[in-house]
Amino acid sequence: MKSTIGVFGLGVMGASLAKNMANKGERVAVYNYTPDLTEKLVSEFAHDNVTAHYELEDFVNQLEKPRKIFLMVTAGSVTDAVIQSLIPLLEKGDLIMDGGNAQFQDSNRRYHQLKELGIDFLSVGVSGGEEGALHGPALMPSGARHAYDQAAPILEKIAAQVDGKPCCSYIGPEGSGHYVKMVHNGIEYADMQLITEAYQFLREKVGLTVKEIADVFKTWNETELKSYLIEITSHILDRVDAETNQPIVDVILDKAGQKGTGKWTSQNALDIGVPSSIITESVFARYVSAFKEERVEAAKHLIGPSVKDDEVDKAYWIDQVKEALFMGKICAYAQGFHQYQQASEQYGWNLNLDDIALIFRGGCIIRADFLNTISDAFKEDASLTNLLRAPYFQEKANQYQTALRTVAIKGMENGLSLPCFSAALTYYDGYRSAQSGANLIQAQRDYFGAHTYERVDKEGIFHTEW
Repeated sequence: MKSTIGVFGLGVMGASLAKNMANKGERVAVYNYTPDLTEKLVSEFAHDNVTAHYELEDFVNQLEKPRKIFLMVTAGSVTDAVIQSLIPLLEKGDLIMDGGNAQFQDSNRRYHQLKELGIDFLSVGVSGGEEGALHGPALMPSGARHAYDQAAPILEKIAAQVDGKPCCSYIGPEGSGHYVKMVHNGIEYADMQLITEAYQFLREKVGLTVKEIADVFKTWNETELKSYLIEITSHILDRVDAETNQPIVDVILDKAGQKGTGKWTSQNALDIGVPSSIITESVFARYVSAFKEERVEAAKHLIGPSVKDDEVDKAYWIDQVKEALFMGKICAYAQGFHQYQQASEQYGWNLNLDDIALIFRGGCIIRADFLNTISDAFKEDASLTNLLRAPYFQEKANQYQTALRTVAIKGMENGLSLPCFSAALTYYDGYRSAQSGANLIQAQRDYFGAHTYERVDKEGIFHTEW
């Protein structure tokens, strides 16, 4: 029998997706440019639904028409090369799906190039890592609607399921699926940094042990903070290194890596004029962490504040940090979804924000209970411009802004670097300011560059001869 879908690229993610598809009843043809990964998959996963191929033409010919091929290869030039190798073997109406972490501009280009050849293309954001790919990821597919409808029975079957609904739905045209995944990753960067800052504050200011902080995070995961990242943080802090008998977090070098999606989110925010400052600070925090040797040397010469050994009310500060963390998360998600809104308008994508929030509820890294509330907010008010104005989040912001302010200030007083807590507070205060200092900036621009300005008391464009 012919295969219902082909998976090209059998690294960790590709192999896991192929297994997921086979376990869900799909007949899967698999192929990798190097035979070793193909052999590894079939040796580890002997399944009647999987057929392995070592020649590209055999792989393509094994597929039912119209053919559906899911790519899980390195983003960039490798993806382009793979697509070019497939084109001579495909026919009009066949479908290529790219599940890699592609730049959305590349996906836009590939969509239009393949469309001219009569070949359909879906840009598919995939979130959830190896476990998600194997058991049910969050999927963000975009392209022509008819192409999604063709692939939907498979994609929705392999996606994570929450309340009986798949964490997969049609995003929009062109590369909007990869765009949604990109900003998802930006939010993920911010979320991780906010959690790290909460951990730092509890350890360095409040004086809790790593074990005590693990227990705090376990408790928080039973509250409004309930999420995958809070859950795994408690597990990480609970783990002891077998070699040193120290908390494993203490033997891991403090240099955070990154693959670029957070940076892309920040770059695009600058391009379309969105203040995604918390996401950007989280990217910069990783950059600072990478200069480990410089930081160690600087610590010998640069002093911080003199910290008083005052008695710490641990219960009070644990509660303050909890509220500050939730407030920071609200602001980070508000920025991310604002970026979705602005991109949707600028690129003509008509993104459905309440559906996007529902996709994120399962399978993906930022899955959290309050995504249901985010979805409800956009469902109830399609014209909502910022999550901070939705009734639930507005109430929480008004309630928790004091805690964020208290923790950020206390951290600064104690010489802690809390870039995302600080950015969240700055964003919140800037957004709620009816009158800012930008009038002075515009006056300066008019002074040195005759850039003109608007007035508060009459219509029109004005210039002063300074």
